[in-house]
Amino acid sequence: MVQALINTIRSLPHARMWFACLGINLLIGVFYSVALIAPASSVKSAWLPGKTTHGHYQIELDCNACHDPSKSEDSMNASDVMQDACIRCHGDQLKDVDTHPAKKFNDPTNAELLATLDAQNCLSCHAEHVPHQTLSMGLTMPADYCWHCHKEISDSRPSHQGMAFDSCATAGCHNYHDNSALYEKFLDDHFGQPDHLSLATVPQRDTTSGLSGSEISNTLWPMPASKINDANHPKSMQVDTTLLRDWAETSHAAAGVQCSHCHLPDSNGQESVTWSDHVPMETCGQCHERQVDTFIEGKHGMRLAVGLSPMTPDQARLPMNHDAAHRELNCNACHNDHRFDTQFAATDACLQCHADDHSLAHVNSPHGELWRDEVLQKRVSGTGVSCATCHMPRLTDDGGVWVNHDQSANLRPNEKMAREVCLNCHGLEYALSALADEDLVRNGFDAEPSKRIESVQMARKWFLDRATKRRKKP
Repeated sequence: MVQALINTIRSLPHARMWFACLGINLLIGVFYSVALIAPASSVKSAWLPGKTTHGHYQIELDCNACHDPSKSEDSMNASDVMQDACIRCHGDQLKDVDTHPAKKFNDPTNAELLATLDAQNCLSCHAEHVPHQTLSMGLTMPADYCWHCHKEISDSRPSHQGMAFDSCATAGCHNYHDNSALYEKFLDDHFGQPDHLSLATVPQRDTTSGLSGSEISNTLWPMPASKINDANHPKSMQVDTTLLRDWAETSHAAAGVQCSHCHLPDSNGQESVTWSDHVPMETCGQCHERQVDTFIEGKHGMRLAVGLSPMTPDQARLPMNHDAAHRELNCNACHNDHRFDTQFAATDACLQCHADDHSLAHVNSPHGELWRDEVLQKRVSGTGVSCATCHMPRLTDDGGVWVNHDQSANLRPNEKMAREVCLNCHGLEYALSALADEDLVRNGFDAEPSKRIESVQMARKWFLDRATKRRKKP
């Protein structure tokens, strides 16, 4: 192409050749001038080889997160991606649930399978910058990948006879990595559950559960503080009494967390230390470590995890409200300053930004009505269903009940939501059927599932058949 341009210029009369060369030099000069004054991010974006997947596009400018920094940018391609790059970010998520971990294929008997599909390399299935072949879940290989290793499954499982070769990953059946809600024993254990449980409620959150234990001490919270006079801001500072009243009504104030703990985190209230109106997320993490850690693992906070500027709604690929385009996503984006209203954060904060069909449908859906009744105290706490109820589930462990702030942890595949969320109120068959209904998801679960997923019944039949065969053995 370049040689053809040179030949064309040489064929021009001398005067026109001079002007053509001048014009090309000017264009080159303009390009490099723009490169010098434009933000580095925009210049870097121009050189991306292709569109990045939904899970990585926010951090696509942090090239070294995936590519070997010892390689030149000109040669960066799939072969330069570091083998441990995927595991660094996703290893903890897969640690306890991965059905196909790489170590599974270390067995020499699986060598033939690896010849069909290199299952020890993430890039075999998940390549980047190839939008023309990228399916959901960031999959960049044909959706029939299960069939190549399991094509004889119908011989041992009559229930699978006649099933399409690319139907394995249909919601309610199998997922390559996370089958935590789809294991046969788990399915069978929940056989026969009613669609709607009589006791439908989420675990009750304790305001101190999930806090970093080392900070829960008399050093941090010397005494309950419920009055404005206990705020402990510098005496020389004029503070809006509205902010003080907001603070005085919060759990922070009740626990003795005063102005100095957030605005002078290392000063113990001494005025000699510079006061900061901006409270960084690291300060929140001193007490809410797990919440901050899970927040930066999700799509809202993943840019912060790699040292980039905070996510803003104008960077999203989902429809967003225009007036929220430049809102920075950090703790205060949902927990507004000084009041930290968790009810507001649970739904209203989400709808400040999100304008997709699923989000907008929530308000008038049965789930939204339950949430509205709980806010109005017409229902007991825990029986309403907010955005956070499903997308930021309450988890129970030795530290009590705490909220997972990775709002994308149970979205892909959405069957993960069944175990942590839906089963608080619904039977497993109903939950899997609802999650598999794309129209129902888009409309905020405003009706019954259009068809039932049969995996629960199939698991029950499989266990019954096994038991029958065992009884028949001499």
